[in-house]
Amino acid sequence: MKVATWNINGIKARHDRLRAWLSAHEPDVLCLQEIKSIDEAFPGEVFESLGYRLATYGQKGYNGVALFSRHPLEDVTRGFEDGEDDEQARFIGATVMADRPFRVMSAYCPNGGSLDSDKYPYKLAWYDRMLRFLDKKRTAWGDAVLMGDFNVAPADIDVHDPEAWCGQVSCTAAERQRWEGIGALGMREIFREMHPDDSSYTWWDYRQLGFPKNKGMRIDHIFTTQNLADRVTACYIDRQERKGKKPSDHAPVVAEFD
Repeated sequence: MKVATWNINGIKARHDRLRAWLSAHEPDVLCLQEIKSIDEAFPGEVFESLGYRLATYGQKGYNGVALFSRHPLEDVTRGFEDGEDDEQARFIGATVMADRPFRVMSAYCPNGGSLDSDKYPYKLAWYDRMLRFLDKKRTAWGDAVLMGDFNVAPADIDVHDPEAWCGQVSCTAAERQRWEGIGALGMREIFREMHPDDSSYTWWDYRQLGFPKNKGMRIDHIFTTQNLADRVTACYIDRQERKGKKPSDHAPVVAEFD
């Protein structure tokens, strides 16, 4: 089994790259973030022709998440089902009906803007909602995978310049504490477990030669429940996909299980 997550930064601009990547890597499950498309405009037939089932939670021009699976998807849910009024499409889940069914979730966590903007408290509140949702649902799911763009660099090793980023959005103590809350619910972050000393990144700014100078952060993550974590054989960042014509500013993250 191979699963992957990728902030595509606009499906309209990068559907050709995505199709080529899927053909080359053939993941069983892919979580996308920032599709920037309403559901009706998402080019699903392009990917269905490759053998994928799709579930989307779109929004015009911003945000949006999607699930691709080579196996049937059941019990698709969108948002946190908590009754709160929130127009931002950032979270989708479904049960993948593989030989061993498991729950998969694609999360596009808010960026947070700046510490003095209303986007920062919204980000913290959104994380709190996600943690409550995960805590409420986890006993019913069994095996589960949570993947996405979490917009948090968990530790200094995950930032190209920790001193410059200290106390800035994506690196504040409040954000990191909430990110760690996912682990407190029994989920394990696979890349760091597999590569404890690796300072690779998943995002690089388009500006100021961020990628050529490797000025990046590791903010895209894969979490799994205990049983799946014990079966992981590989986890890696596909840095090559950040290269070339019209790339996303994020690279895919891939995990493989036996």
